[in-house]
Amino acid sequence: MPRYALKIEYNGQPFFGWQRQDKLSTVQRAIEEVLAKLEPAEHRIAAAGRTDAGVHALGQVAHCDLKKDWESFRLTEALNFHLKPLPVSIIDCAVVPEDWHARFSATERYYVFRLLTRRAPATHEKGLVWQVVHALDLETMQKGAANLLGTHDFTTFRSSNCQAQSPVKTLNALDIEKIVGWSGTEFRFHIKARSFLHNQVRSFVGTLERVGAGQYSTADIKHALSARDRSKCGPVCPPQGLYLKKVFYSKDPFEKPN
Repeated sequence: MPRYALKIEYNGQPFFGWQRQDKLSTVQRAIEEVLAKLEPAEHRIAAAGRTDAGVHALGQVAHCDLKKDWESFRLTEALNFHLKPLPVSIIDCAVVPEDWHARFSATERYYVFRLLTRRAPATHEKGLVWQVVHALDLETMQKGAANLLGTHDFTTFRSSNCQAQSPVKTLNALDIEKIVGWSGTEFRFHIKARSFLHNQVRSFVGTLERVGAGQYSTADIKHALSARDRSKCGPVCPPQGLYLKKVFYSKDPFEKPN
């Protein structure tokens, strides 16, 4: 039974997250139902990350097992045909070893968060960014973010519902860039780690936004981290600006030979 890795792009607005839930529209459920049209049976797929409701993906990765030996291009085309008109697209597909796992084989996950600053309501970017109406200071946010890099107990930046066995994680990157675009000034947060706690990224961004707005100091970030106390976290920002951009593996299953 061949195993296939799928690289998936989706707009999270109409979904109740990635993970399958009874009677609710989720990305996992949508893909599994399409797989059942291609090979009638009950299908279960596993993903690199269980994105929350409203969160998007540019490069989510999942794997599925099928009976038929599908040519990768044909499987991609068939899945995309049946996924229409949902805002979900299979952008790549590859055969992988039977012990390869989209979640457990991953070595790093890369998220991007988009924060738009302007007073007028967003139109074209609505649902795709978190919008605030006040200015933010990039340099101050960057200084605050530097305190979060490395290995720490991230209890402060962890959802009270998080099911991870340990709050200790290693944050590899938290870079912030300022972009002046068509819709206004946008701040993009580039965040990388092997794995994340539930709501960790949104807790980071919500807290750093308060730093950029001048409501928190960079020292407050240090104190919040060392406190290991959820009540010391800043507000958790909404999900719509968050994107799972890429998942890394020791050997990229989608890498094409030269």
